[in-house]
Amino acid sequence: MKILVVDDDVNIQKLVSIHLSRKGYQVIKANHGEEALKVLEGMTVDLAVVDVMMPGMNGFELTKILSEDYDIPVILLTAKGQLDDKEKGFLSGSEDYIVKPFEVKELLYRVAVVLRRVKRAMETVIKVGNVVLDRNNFEVMINQETILFPLKEFEILSILASRIQRIAPRALLIEQIWGSEYEGSEQTLNTHINRIRDRLKKYEATVEVQTVRGIGYKLEVL
Repeated sequence: MKILVVDDDVNIQKLVSIHLSRKGYQVIKANHGEEALKVLEGMTVDLAVVDVMMPGMNGFELTKILSEDYDIPVILLTAKGQLDDKEKGFLSGSEDYIVKPFEVKELLYRVAVVLRRVKRAMETVIKVGNVVLDRNNFEVMINQETILFPLKEFEILSILASRIQRIAPRALLIEQIWGSEYEGSEQTLNTHINRIRDRLKKYEATVEVQTVRGIGYKLEVL
């Protein structure tokens, strides 16, 4: 697994790189966003660890490019823990964030979790609790009973299931389900989420959709 570490702080860059290398990851380093994009012209990576505060292109801007143009999952390093910074991170496409200063064990744990989640997102069959989603046949099974979900509800549930216990921003869901040109009301998403909740409850699923106020939704196992 190749991990790109982007940070203008040489000490943080070195610390992160050493511990990732010890865990068997191949580490590629970049001092800023422009250098990171240059690196990606000649190779592919499985994950990027990106600092938010960098000269020139900041971490949010780089994350947006990495997630949208390269389909690379990103963990953001930030010195701030306020809600608005978390929201910016998730809306830019990051999979997770770590507030500095951080414990090395936390970094390694979050890297492993994100890589597992990305692998899960690529699977055609997703199992969460007693719910099984077959993305080839657009089928949902709960307690081994096949349940008919309308297509958009199925797609929303699939995204949430592939990011189990992690936040899916509202903007991400709207873009992936209705497209980037969607100009309708966010109430449409609310309606679909409520219908999914009703179906999960009706068929006694052991997962539920939780609202993360001001950001989006996440699926959690009960």
